[in-house]
Amino acid sequence: MNSNNTTDFIDNPVDIELNKPSKSRFLFHLGFFSLLLFAIGCNYGLWTRSFKSTEKIEVPESTKNTPKYK
Repeated sequence: MNSNNTTDFIDNPVDIELNKPSKSRFLFHLGFFSLLLFAIGCNYGLWTRSFKSTEKIEVPESTKNTPKYK
């Protein structure tokens, strides 16, 4: 009985494991866009939950840019 257990690998040009620069470029873009989406999501969450006052706040005259003293 012949016990020749060799497997032939097919060269696949789109396999990122075979091409190191392609793998590096893919991982860089994946990390960059993941970070970008995370930042956009955080800013959107902060913007939608921002404080919105419904009452008119009275500012003292002495704390304005041109203060009026008594």
